Amino acid sequence: MPDEDIFRRLRRFHTRYFPRLRNQFHSLVDQGQRPTVLFIGCSDSRVVPYLLMDSGPGELFIARNVGGFVPPFDASHGYHGTAAAIEFAVLTLGVREIIVCGHSHCGAIRALYTEPPAEAVHMTKWLELGRDAVLPVTMSEEALFRTEQRAVALQIERLMDYPMVRRRVEAGELFLRGWHYLIEEGKVLVLNVESGLFEPYDAALQAARANDPLAGVNQLP
Repeated sequence: MPDEDIFRRLRRFHTRYFPRLRNQFHSLVDQGQRPTVLFIGCSDSRVVPYLLMDSGPGELFIARNVGGFVPPFDASHGYHGTAAAIEFAVLTLGVREIIVCGHSHCGAIRALYTEPPAEAVHMTKWLELGRDAVLPVTMSEEALFRTEQRAVALQIERLMDYPMVRRRVEAGELFLRGWHYLIEEGKVLVLNVESGLFEPYDAALQAARANDPLAGVNQLP
């Protein structure tokens, strides 16, 4: 993206979009942010959390990295920006939901089946966080699709190793969600932790309403 285009976009934000949200931004500065959701997702440019969740400033606390992976709860092995984000979201912001969002056609998942560039030493190490999701088969579109979903479930399991996360989940104060975003369809499949399957979001919504008659009241369908 040329410099001129970048500066044009900045000017457009300042003159066109910011004025519409000026009061909201001022309120978020004066009163502080109070997001209720931590969104952990891939850095892939096709994944746009604010569009996906129809949200605006102050609603999401976002941690993005290659693959949308969650590092283990172990501070002795280097710097963990994602781990710090999890701690801040849970301990300081008191979020109620953590969403781990994988997606279709994920380059990080594909890289688990291929040989990374020799110079990509950090990426090679980072990808090990998804290694347990890899299937013992030749790479195919079906294998990649299944691995994307397995990787999401793996990160959800790893989140439960964070003491502050486990404590709040067991107390019913925090809920973990696993999503598989199908870019080409604009749909999200939701992990059913009981069956281990990813279901269409509308089926997950119906199940939630069945368990809680008040769920969805005064909400858009």
